[in-house]
Amino acid sequence: MRGTLFVLSCLVSIYAQAQNPAGMILPGSATVQDTLGQRDLIGIGVHLFHIHPKGTPHVDGRRVYFSLLPLSTSVPGGGNALVTSTQAGFYLGPRKTTYLSNITFSPSINTRGQFNLPFHSNIWSANNAWNYQGDARFSIYPQYTWGLGASQPDDHKITIRYSYIRFYQNRLKRIKPYLFAGVGYDMDYYIHIHTDSDTANLHQFTGYAYGTTNHSNSFSSGISLNLLYDTRNNSINPLPGSFFNVIYRVSPQLLGSNTNWHSLYLDARKYIPLSDMGQNVLALWSYFWTTLGSYPPYLNLPSIGWDPNQRSGRGFYPGRFNGKSLYYAEAEYRRDITYDGLFGFVVFSELVTATEPVNGNFARVHTAAGTGLRIKFNKHSGSNLGIDFAFSKDYNTISINLGEAF
Repeated sequence: MRGTLFVLSCLVSIYAQAQNPAGMILPGSATVQDTLGQRDLIGIGVHLFHIHPKGTPHVDGRRVYFSLLPLSTSVPGGGNALVTSTQAGFYLGPRKTTYLSNITFSPSINTRGQFNLPFHSNIWSANNAWNYQGDARFSIYPQYTWGLGASQPDDHKITIRYSYIRFYQNRLKRIKPYLFAGVGYDMDYYIHIHTDSDTANLHQFTGYAYGTTNHSNSFSSGISLNLLYDTRNNSINPLPGSFFNVIYRVSPQLLGSNTNWHSLYLDARKYIPLSDMGQNVLALWSYFWTTLGSYPPYLNLPSIGWDPNQRSGRGFYPGRFNGKSLYYAEAEYRRDITYDGLFGFVVFSELVTATEPVNGNFARVHTAAGTGLRIKFNKHSGSNLGIDFAFSKDYNTISINLGEAF
């Protein structure tokens, strides 16, 4: 319950500090950023290689700002991955009254047999009348799991393998400035869940009876109710503002789910400017995720790194901690290094805890920290190339991404 209280306190702070002038869609602190005098990698590349672009692509008369990056980076579980990240940012209405829409496609493959084909979209119609959120992916996973709770030692783990298909789609309508409500459909299909050896029984290892049978499939299909409060005009690189999201999901057998289950996800974020010049922001993020006493399949349980955008817990192996409820918090300081905005840095810290399987209490809290370099990739969309080093007690990694973690 402490996680719930923390999230609610963040919500009170968000509503207390936000301004809602009549007739305005964007808050005064989230005006469109002026890119005059800024530099980015795309502009430097155009200058160095004497490229003469014909102009920014247009869709229905509107500019589309592309960021395309082929890269190699380390991945959870070891080994290197080839990642091609494509990000497109565009406005579907006047920039002063419409948030920046974005689409991201980041396929990756590594030498350990892990394959990901994700497609994310966050679309804002003209004047923010509607918000459309999409998450579709196909993945092949070998990954570790440690069982339930936050008290399992690092050497108490087992490798599981499965293929995964996800299809999430939400549609939200603006009911007042910054506040949106809507419904969605969520589908998760885990195919051929198994361990490396038939002698290793996932059911016995985890002590959890749902979705843990070797060589089985797990299917969940459900409806979500969504409430969103968002004063950020650019989710790729948020300017000072606030964000609060409530997702209540119901996955009944009536819609094809293997079991009847439901969950609640509360997500609060706050971006606090520390000066009026350049990027100098303290970013705060907290979420509480619970199954409300129901029994989802094992791979649908709240788990670190498996939040809706899969960006939490940079300092933890994805899935390292899971349970029937999970609480996560992160603070990140973001600062420009150069006046032209080309280089910057971040410093961040994280904490996570999950309920124990025996008594359902939060017994242990785990922490992680890290730092990173930021290089402006596309100044028009605000996209940064982020190179982060993150670590915790039993894990460390270097990751490369387009865009901020939150």
